[in-house]
Amino acid sequence: MKILYISSAQSLGGGERHLGDLANGMAQRGHEVFVALRPASPLIQELKNLRKENLTTLPMRNALDAKSARDLSKLVTGKGIQIVHAHMARDYTLAAYATRKNPHAKLIVTRHVLFSLNPLHRITLGRAARVIAVSQAVASQLSKSNIAAPEKITVVHNGVDTARFAIARNRFDRSQFLRNWELPEDSLLAGTVGELTPLKGQAEFLKAAAQVVQHHPNAYFVIAGTDNSSDKTNGAALEDLILRLKLKERVLSVPWMDDIAQLYCGLDVFVSASHTESFGLAIAEAMACSTAVVATATGGVTELVQPNETGLLVQVGDVDDLAEAMLDLLGDKEKRVRLGRAAQQAIASKFTITRMLDNTERIYREELETTATE
Repeated sequence: MKILYISSAQSLGGGERHLGDLANGMAQRGHEVFVALRPASPLIQELKNLRKENLTTLPMRNALDAKSARDLSKLVTGKGIQIVHAHMARDYTLAAYATRKNPHAKLIVTRHVLFSLNPLHRITLGRAARVIAVSQAVASQLSKSNIAAPEKITVVHNGVDTARFAIARNRFDRSQFLRNWELPEDSLLAGTVGELTPLKGQAEFLKAAAQVVQHHPNAYFVIAGTDNSSDKTNGAALEDLILRLKLKERVLSVPWMDDIAQLYCGLDVFVSASHTESFGLAIAEAMACSTAVVATATGGVTELVQPNETGLLVQVGDVDDLAEAMLDLLGDKEKRVRLGRAAQQAIASKFTITRMLDNTERIYREELETTATE
């Protein structure tokens, strides 16, 4: 198959890493994969299995960027693209235009978030052969909003590179990890990973940490993520909160790490205090590392974490509930190990990249077969 992936993203979040995994995986399976990105996209460095000549950069400034839409259409025509797969709402219109001018090409869109779409997207998605939702929660939101016909919506959960995280687990040296971070050997470590934004709940995590440290004076806390706000106010607000909570000596703030698996393995407890999660890729990655998880019970997370079996779920925005769950796990190593092992097994059986690729590839083939019989 000839597949074109489109993303105008300017930062590297879960949706962008999902696209990278898809593009690399499909190329590895022998499909001819093309990707259209913005010139400074961080995804460019992630596409390791893609031939350079198959990468196109376009402005894609917004959904009404007519020139980019025409260029995408020419790309689809010139390369004989069969599948056009868009991953961001503002790209749906551009992708729809490209397929409208090329009726042999099938439009597939993936919805990665739970936020409501503009009613105008009903027209755009009317051209889509299939709408992929990364969780049942996203699929339900799409159905309730009447944005897409129910028969077009298919759930394909995000996938995790379990082999990569298995290697990280096997090679991990906790003592060396703690020395590298200049932490005491008896440290208890809780951390969260994600873009620095109020919706990710880092403020609630810090407030819970302030309660935890009163019971565990050897507890330390990690916040890993980048601040993509234009004026960097999100990061500044968190630093101010750290000072007000008197946690300066207890919190390590780091930007996004290339080897994030080492951090997951180093944590005693991974915490997601997000206000909304359509799936929770960072949670799934931590689970793949056998790390015990505490997460807010949002959207797709309830499809990922089974309470008291593969992790602990708490109410969104409830700092006391979050602190209690963190204290529960930090104070009970046996429970941490039990939940972590069960979490790793759940990811290995249900949420692998292989399964994600298989299900997505099946959708592509089904839609192309439909074209062939028309």
